Amino acid sequence: MQPDLKEQAYFHTSTDGAFVGNDPVRGPWSADHCHAGPVTGLIARAAETEVGPEKMLTRLTVDLLRPLPLAGLRVAAETTRHTRTLATTRVTVHDLDDTLCATATTMHLVRKELGNVPNASLNSLDLNNVVDGPFPIRQMRHDLPGFAHFTEVAYPAGGNQGPGPKAIWMRTPALLEGETPSPIQALCPLADCGNGISWNAPPTEMGFMNTDLTVHIHREPVSEWLASDSVSHWHSSGIGMSQSVLYDTEGPVGTALQTLVLFPPG
Repeated sequence: MQPDLKEQAYFHTSTDGAFVGNDPVRGPWSADHCHAGPVTGLIARAAETEVGPEKMLTRLTVDLLRPLPLAGLRVAAETTRHTRTLATTRVTVHDLDDTLCATATTMHLVRKELGNVPNASLNSLDLNNVVDGPFPIRQMRHDLPGFAHFTEVAYPAGGNQGPGPKAIWMRTPALLEGETPSPIQALCPLADCGNGISWNAPPTEMGFMNTDLTVHIHREPVSEWLASDSVSHWHSSGIGMSQSVLYDTEGPVGTALQTLVLFPPG
C-alpha cells in the first residue's frame, strides 16, 4: 500500500458559505471542474444534516446536469417527507452564478436495536492481502494535481489491474477542512469511481463519463480503507453502465450504479 499522502481536504468553505474545491477534488476530465464523488459527499452531508442522526441515509440518487466548478458550489437540502420510520430529501447544487449543476434525492430509515438477526454470510475483500498499484485511470485530460494524486490505492493480490472488471481498495481525503466526515460521506468518493475502476479501454481511446449516481447503503462503513468491486458495460450506442459492490474491512456495505455516456477522444 502507498504511504500516507499529504493531508488536504477536498473542499474548504468561503466566507460566504460556498464550498470551494482544493486540488484533491479536481476531476480527470477538466482542470476547472470537480470529481463528482466528493460533491456527492457534500450532498450526503447536507441531507444528513437536514434529517438528523436518528435516521440513516440508505439511498442517494444524484443527477449530474452540468460540470461542477472548483471555484465554488452551494448545496441546499429540503425535507420532502418525514415520518417515524423514514425521511426523504431533495438536494440541489448550484454554482456561484446560481446555475443548477446537480439535483439529488435521498432516503433515510430509522435506526433500531433488534439484536441478532438472520443475515447472509459474505466475506469482505481482504485488506491484508493486497499489492501496490497505480490509480485506475492513468491518463487525465490536464496536467494539474487532482483526485488521483491524493487517493491511496491498493489492489487484491493477483487481481486485475488492466482493462475490465476489477476490485480496488481506496483511502481518500477528508471531505471538508476542519471536519471529520460521516461514514457515508466518506464512502461517496469511492462510490462514484465505478466507471474509473472498471474501464474497458483507457480515456485516450474512449471517454466514459457518468451522468448520474445511485448509492444504496445497508450498513455504515467502519474502516478508513474502503473497497469497490466494479464492472462496466459499454455499448456501440454510446451508452453504458457501471455496477459496483462497496465494502469496508468487515464486508459489503452497499452498491453503486452509474449511467455512462461514452465519447471518443478529440
